Amino acid sequence: MKPIRLSAHALGYVAKRGFTIEEVEETIRGGSWEQADRGRLHCHRDFPYRQTWNGKRYETKQVRPIFVEEPNEIVVVTVYVYYF
Repeated sequence: MKPIRLSAHALGYVAKRGFTIEEVEETIRGGSWEQADRGRLHCHRDFPYRQTWNGKRYETKQVRPIFVEEPNEIVVVTVYVYYF
């Protein structure tokens, strides 16, 4: 199993977008990978949320990392988070 490393860009959005490194790792390890733009990959996973984000209550949080698979590691370029 390859290690997963978040780029500086992705790490810069942890608090702003509200995801955890553990959620990203769980999504990549358990998700179905699909092709994304520029030769990158993506997958997504829904997590129970049941909390307030930016003043509104949401039941679900979806984590969608964009990443590349390198020979020795998986590098997460960015992470999108959707609340619904």
